[in-house]
Amino acid sequence: MLRPPFSQEPISIDKWDVIVIGAGAAGLMACLELPENLNVLLLNRNTSKRSSSRWAQGGIASVVRPEDSFALHVQDTLKAGDDLCDLAAVEMLVKEAPSCVNRLQNLGMIFDQSADQLATTLEAAHSCRRVLHVKDRTGRALVEVLEDQIENKKNILHCRGVRVTELFIENEECRGVQVLDGSNLYWITSKAVVLATGGGGHLFTNTTNPAQSSGEGIALSWKAGAAIEDLEFIQFHPTALKFYGSPCFLISEALRGEGAVLVDKNGESPVNHLENRDLASRDQVSRAIMNNMDKNDIDHVGLDLRFIDPEKIVERFPTILSRCLDYGVNPLNEVIPVAPAAHYWMGGVHTDLNASSTKKGLYAVGEVASTGVHGANRLASNSLMECLVFARKMSSIELNTSLKLRSLARYAKEVYMDNPQEDFILSVAEKIDDLRKLCWSNLGVSRNKKSMIQLLTTLQDEMDQLKINPLIKILQKIEIDQTLKLSEPNRRGLNLSLDLHNRQITTMLLLKACLFREESRGGHYRDDFPAKDINWECHTRQQLNQKICKRFIKN
Repeated sequence: MLRPPFSQEPISIDKWDVIVIGAGAAGLMACLELPENLNVLLLNRNTSKRSSSRWAQGGIASVVRPEDSFALHVQDTLKAGDDLCDLAAVEMLVKEAPSCVNRLQNLGMIFDQSADQLATTLEAAHSCRRVLHVKDRTGRALVEVLEDQIENKKNILHCRGVRVTELFIENEECRGVQVLDGSNLYWITSKAVVLATGGGGHLFTNTTNPAQSSGEGIALSWKAGAAIEDLEFIQFHPTALKFYGSPCFLISEALRGEGAVLVDKNGESPVNHLENRDLASRDQVSRAIMNNMDKNDIDHVGLDLRFIDPEKIVERFPTILSRCLDYGVNPLNEVIPVAPAAHYWMGGVHTDLNASSTKKGLYAVGEVASTGVHGANRLASNSLMECLVFARKMSSIELNTSLKLRSLARYAKEVYMDNPQEDFILSVAEKIDDLRKLCWSNLGVSRNKKSMIQLLTTLQDEMDQLKINPLIKILQKIEIDQTLKLSEPNRRGLNLSLDLHNRQITTMLLLKACLFREESRGGHYRDDFPAKDINWECHTRQQLNQKICKRFIKN
């Protein structure tokens, strides 16, 4: 059930068996898969319904056609992953996918049909048509079905507008969270915490992701001591709308699967040198487009839809058509201007096949997790299925014992703080924008040591300055049974400071991973190490107070 909006009633300190952070597809499905005898608290930082899952257009990958097979789906996933997938995780995803499709249908999801069977489309690096869809708004359809189910569950309390500021770790176990609930800062305990906070595309200026996809779950987990892996692998989607005044709206790969082709300003193909041309892997297509843009001194290429039946475009891709028309582009008679944008993070919080992190009581599901499925590069439309498959593991979640509290009633903590000046608020917002630009220019589609070292120095200086911010330091001063009420200026200041602080932590982790891996593979390309190296056929691991290291694959 949904907590009434703008509720002044604080959330119970000790009622919860499981706290789920994030209300996209991963978080919602995790809630539904948890045993119904558990009290579940679903925390959603947003007051709106915005999420990356909701924006997902393409579809959900599963073997459903007789000419397809588990072996082919596994093979395609491993090939896209560029020798870094964990085979056991891939096989589990592929084999459990069809039953997850049935589960969604039983929950009320209606996939597109073709001749009395599930309709499927082809996307890049798939050898068969196995991507199920609901027109070009599959993610939205999925989230809406799951939200309807959540609202009817008496054991689940869904709270919007509540931000997790810290994970509560005691004796190396995750025991709850600290939250900013309106203007109140306090702790909530639980027997387990499930992270479903999404990815980090919004660390970059050009991205298909919403603002909350800023790697916050990575920062929270790293501060809590959990292992983080493979952050250098970021997928840049080749085709985001690139039009003056418009956001980087995703132009689905399914269009190319149906026959759309890329063209440059001279009418030539920027991908004709690639083995699979327009349907080559996303990292290859993105680099080819960026190289073509540099060569032609232009900020976009075109996507030509003339080879697709106009009636099919109207029927199959209404959202893309409508959004393009909103910005004055008619895809039925002109090319769509597109360019690469940060889209999906293959790395994240390391988890096992039960979605458990290296920190007892802390689980991760969805894009925030590094499950081993995607390796160095995600196969298109495997990500929504990954959410569903690993969320199912929550049905057998292992809970910590109850925490013994000295008091079940919180008491108010008195802390005097000056209200931040308006120019402080503006300066933090500007620093976030500047960091996003630096991330795109230094850690984007192509990277090199010289520019990354410069960013490392700049970023470290900025982080040192923010550490002494009294708003950030206050997070460490609240005891488990205390609550702190902030003034509205301090609430705004803390929210923005947390945005910057978490972005800095996550960008630093990303930067160190990119510097550490001295090769090019999948979603990680270095100009100074352009070749793949067998010595780097391993995961990269980062943990608090430990040096970055390699973790070799055991397939």
